[in-house]
Amino acid sequence: MSVLTFGEMMLRLKTPGNERILQAQTFEASYGGAEANVAVSLALLGNPVSYLSKIPDNLLGQTAKSTLQKYGVDTSKLLVGGERLGIYYFEKGASIRSTNVVYDRKFSSFSQIKSREFDWSSIFKDVDYFYLSGITPAISIELEQATLVACEYCQKQKIPVVCDLNYREKMWCPQKAQSVMSKLMNYVTICIAHDEDFESALGIKAFDGDNSRGIDQQSSFKEGMKKVRQLYPNCEMVASILRNIYSVENSQWTALLLKENTFYETDTYDVHVMEGVAAGDAFGAGLLHGLLHDYTPHQLVKFALAASVLKLTVTGDLNLVSESDIKQVIKNNGGARLSR
Repeated sequence: MSVLTFGEMMLRLKTPGNERILQAQTFEASYGGAEANVAVSLALLGNPVSYLSKIPDNLLGQTAKSTLQKYGVDTSKLLVGGERLGIYYFEKGASIRSTNVVYDRKFSSFSQIKSREFDWSSIFKDVDYFYLSGITPAISIELEQATLVACEYCQKQKIPVVCDLNYREKMWCPQKAQSVMSKLMNYVTICIAHDEDFESALGIKAFDGDNSRGIDQQSSFKEGMKKVRQLYPNCEMVASILRNIYSVENSQWTALLLKENTFYETDTYDVHVMEGVAAGDAFGAGLLHGLLHDYTPHQLVKFALAASVLKLTVTGDLNLVSESDIKQVIKNNGGARLSR
C-alpha cells in the first residue's frame, strides 16, 4: 500500500536557541513543509511513499530533494523548474512568548505552478492513499484548482483522500478558507482537524480559542467532529488533538477519533516541549501508518498521538523516529527510561 503526499517543501531558517529574529546573526538551515514531513515520517516507519511538489533546479532544490531521498521518500514525481525554493524563518518561543514563523514563499517554484502541469493519471498510478493539507490550496488559485481536480480524480478512482485542514491565518482568511475547504471536503475520506481548524476552515464551532483549556472542551470537540461527518457524508473518519497549553514548554496532549458513530480516546500526555513544530504532521503520518497496517480505531489514534508527542522532543520539521520508538512511548505511557 503506497501513499502520495502533495505540498510545498521549503528551506527552514531557525534562529539559534531562543533568539528573536531581531537578534539573530546566524540561522540554522534545514528543510521541511507539512506534506514533506508526513512523507518522511511514513518512509521512516517503513511505508512506500512518494512526494509531489515543484522545486527549482538549483542547489537548494537539489538539497531539498536529497533530504527526502535520504529518508527513503520516492521523489520520482517531483517537478523541476521555476527560480526559487520557498523559505520560512522560525523563531522558537519561550515561557509566555509564543513561537513565531515568518514566510518568504512568494514567487517560489511551487507557488508559481500551473494546474495544467499535473498529469494526474500518471501521478496517481499505483497510489493507494492521497494526503494533503489546507496549506496547499491556500498558496495560489492554481493550486486551489489543482487540489480540487486531484481530489475529484481520487474519488473516481476510489483512492481515499486524507486531509489535514491545517488552517494558517498568515496565508488566508477564514472566509476564503471555508469557501475552498468546503468544496474539497466533499472528496475527503479522513479529516484531521485541531483547535481553530474546525471554525476557520469549515465554519464549525468546536473550540473557543483558549489554548490553556482545549482538553476541557472535549464535549464541544466531539460535537464539531460529528458535524463534520453530518455535512460531508463521504468523510468516514475525523481525528483531532486536544491540548492544554500552559507555556511554550509545558502542555498536556490527548486525542479523539470519530469513526462512524463511535468515539475513541487516548490517554493524556504531560509534555515538556523541546520544539513545538510539525507535531500535527507527525499525527497525520501516524494515522496513515495505522491505516496501512490495519490497526483498530483505538490503536490508530493511540499510535498517532504517541508519534505526535514524540515529535515535540525532536528539533527540525522532520519526525526522525521509528515505529519501535513510538510503540515504546505507548508502552511507557509517556514516561522515559534508559534504553540499553
